[in-house]
Amino acid sequence: MKSTAGMNIREWMDSRVVPAEKMRYMTGGRDFIDDAEIAEKLERNRSNDPGRIKGILDKSLSIETLSPDDTAVLLNVTDDGLLEEMRETAAKVKRKVYDNRIVTFAPLYMGNYCVNNCSYCGFGTRNARMERKILSPAEIRGEVGTLAGAIGHKRLIVVYGEHPLTGAEYIHDSVKEIYSVKVPARKGYGQIRRCNVNAAPMPVDELKLLKEAGIGTYQVFQETYHHDTYSRVHPRGTIKADYAWRLYAAHRAMEAGLDDVGLGALFGLYDWKFEVMGLLYHSRELENTFGVGPHTISFPRIEEADASPITRKVPYAVSDDDFMRLVTVLRLSVPHTGMILTARENAGIRRKIIPLGCTQTDASTRIGVGGYGAKEEGQDMSDQQFTLGDTRSLDEVVRELADMGYITSFCTAGYRCGRTGGCIMELLKSGQEGRFCKLNAVLTFREWLDDFASEGTRAAGEKIIRKELDEIASRMPETVPILTEYYKRVENGERDIYF
Repeated sequence: MKSTAGMNIREWMDSRVVPAEKMRYMTGGRDFIDDAEIAEKLERNRSNDPGRIKGILDKSLSIETLSPDDTAVLLNVTDDGLLEEMRETAAKVKRKVYDNRIVTFAPLYMGNYCVNNCSYCGFGTRNARMERKILSPAEIRGEVGTLAGAIGHKRLIVVYGEHPLTGAEYIHDSVKEIYSVKVPARKGYGQIRRCNVNAAPMPVDELKLLKEAGIGTYQVFQETYHHDTYSRVHPRGTIKADYAWRLYAAHRAMEAGLDDVGLGALFGLYDWKFEVMGLLYHSRELENTFGVGPHTISFPRIEEADASPITRKVPYAVSDDDFMRLVTVLRLSVPHTGMILTARENAGIRRKIIPLGCTQTDASTRIGVGGYGAKEEGQDMSDQQFTLGDTRSLDEVVRELADMGYITSFCTAGYRCGRTGGCIMELLKSGQEGRFCKLNAVLTFREWLDDFASEGTRAAGEKIIRKELDEIASRMPETVPILTEYYKRVENGERDIYF
């Protein structure tokens, strides 16, 4: 790894992009997103033919990644009856691959320094009002103490700006610090078991350092796949202005051995149908190149940000109805991939979107640096990247999910057992991963109910636990003896037991 000691910020920025590490994946100097081709497919596939659409839905139910033409057909459906059939199929796909589990997490913002000046982001260099800071080791322990010890989170998405103060070395050390915190709870203990990372694109040698730290999913959003729009919202002279460097971030991560990667687009910068197609093309490119698609896809909508006029007049605002459509089509197009719904959305729309195939959502969310240790609740725009739509506690969200018939899974076992990358993709496509996850969901939910749940949430959770145990006895009777043993050990205070 190159030393950055003694560099000024401009020198550091100029050293970030390694041309060979993007060019080696390109064909004739061109990337895999062809704007004209995507526009042509969206224009040509305007069929509402029920027979063709049923055939496409059958492909999705067989857990097969759809083709761009098939996806374009679904994006153009306007018939109410066909849209309802698509929503029903999306829910079936989710149940087939992931059962009725929902994974919860919290974002932890490690710093708000950034060298970029993206037009939609409150962290941009133009925002002179923002007080810049990064978390020290002691502050990290304090934040994690709240997240793991008071709230009960087991997973985090740890968020870093693009800046030399929060580069690969800081990410490595801060993730190690997070994993080291262990906090007594009512019956057992609280601890973060999986740190997914949302960070800037990096060279391969730095990504290897992140792997050594034990990170989970490495998440880089392209923001918009439309080349001209990308250029407009990412000013020249910044690292992020390099479209291809960002586009091939997941390729470099897989090359470095980080086989769980997360993709995403920021909906509202350009036409939502184009962005869905871009995410599909990206997913297929990873499958074709590495044999493994993305572990997760995220689909945030633009929310208001300080010093960012574009967020107050969104260029391609996505209505709630269209948001439901795009989530449905994403679920159908990449049926094996996890889908993340965030607290950018309000509680009402989250209730509508989750049944369409979401697998992960955040709760007790704060996005100011040091926000979990803040004495006062609320949103200070001068300290945040954007505004939140849902600030409910994890306890409230878990109770609502239980009332909706979902079990909240706090399981991280697959990552410790090697069920990542190609292995987990095969298990997901075959439906086998659900066997492990259902058992581990019960054990980890039992943990959380005993250690952190309020009385009302515990009552709602007990109903789900009984239902899950009955299903396991019916569908997987051979697992009951060992599950019964593990379950009793958890009830007696043992923690982190898994299949």
